[in-house]
Amino acid sequence: MQVGPNNVLLGHFRPFYTMFLSISKKIMKMKGHCKIWFFESVGGAVVIGSLSSFIFAVLCAYVYVFPKVQPIIRDYGVPESSDPIGRCNVFDGKWMPDQSYPLYNASECPFAERGFDCLANGRRDKGYLKWRWKPRNCEIPRLNMTEILEELRGKRIVFVGDSLSRTQWESMICILMIGVEDKKSVYEVNGNKITKQIRFLGVRFSSFDLSIDFYRSVFLVQPGPAPRRAPKRVKTALKLDKLDDISKEWIDADALIFNSGHWWTPSKLFEMGWYFQVGGSLKLGMPISSAFRTALETWAAWAEATINPNRTSIFFRTFESSHWSGRNRNSCKVTRQPWSKTRGRDHSRFSDVVIKVVKNMAIPVTVLHVTPMGAFRSDAHVGTWSDNPSVPDCSHWCLPGVPDTWNEILLSYLLSENELYL
Repeated sequence: MQVGPNNVLLGHFRPFYTMFLSISKKIMKMKGHCKIWFFESVGGAVVIGSLSSFIFAVLCAYVYVFPKVQPIIRDYGVPESSDPIGRCNVFDGKWMPDQSYPLYNASECPFAERGFDCLANGRRDKGYLKWRWKPRNCEIPRLNMTEILEELRGKRIVFVGDSLSRTQWESMICILMIGVEDKKSVYEVNGNKITKQIRFLGVRFSSFDLSIDFYRSVFLVQPGPAPRRAPKRVKTALKLDKLDDISKEWIDADALIFNSGHWWTPSKLFEMGWYFQVGGSLKLGMPISSAFRTALETWAAWAEATINPNRTSIFFRTFESSHWSGRNRNSCKVTRQPWSKTRGRDHSRFSDVVIKVVKNMAIPVTVLHVTPMGAFRSDAHVGTWSDNPSVPDCSHWCLPGVPDTWNEILLSYLLSENELYL
């Protein structure tokens, strides 16, 4: 049960109130038995007045020093565990069966990629659609999409990252379209079809003057040609100290949601001839984990120098759990039910780096720590139900599915932030 502000403050004041009554009763008892002379004089009144003034001053100081009760899902950084004033770690919880899900039909949403619409691609079991995330000590509020669209009127929300960021972007659009009467009033600004290769996709909710944009930037930092005299194996240099050259287009936003990590692997980097560069120097022996941290620190410095936190709310989503198995982690078995245990997939070195970098930032950034909740969902991946069934997929998620929960949490944050709450 959420405790109301008045009850919380009364609970804090009760010890002072009790002390005041106790002292008063003792003094009155002394007056009755000992005939204390100063209670019959002006001096007695002065003593009582001084005592009352002291306690009143203590109470006023308490109100000034201690913060007011915060909304249930509002916090900066990594949300802490629940405490007496109503905060809640929404990422600590479990999946519960819920027949009211899914939130939408992907086949009726023109912005959901066919490759993520598992039902349309032949998946017959629908149990994976019927799960709701339940935080341990609170509830994610059920959202009225029409009201949310009104709250977001005139805003620009920008997703930046890899294909899993694009999945969340598609999910957000499909969720918000529930509240739109005229579906034709929602369109991609350049008339583009949703594909993997396009670096920018923007969907406009014209009736609400709302833009939901996606920028493909899988590393966040800038790739470039190999420097002169580089070894032949170096085809591309990833400049860890320079943010992606399209970053200037991210600035004018009311909310920025970033992710990265899934391309930071030997097969995506070294085997393709991609190596790290800082300044003019190649770092051929730099470990991927160190390079990722350097890139995140570059991103953090850019955000601190460029983003106005009074205008823009910044989010960074942690690494999403995958469920590859086998000796070489190339086997993909999608289950019918979520796992009952995380089996060690609730932690990620990339997520740890994100959390550490954000904690040291000078501006507020909210970490969407989705790694633990995704660890259970071995049932929710695309598997062989994609537009290319010959290539199994235990990294991406079916739509509707897990990314919808990320967006339910994201919208709850946005609607509790002063920057977006009208």
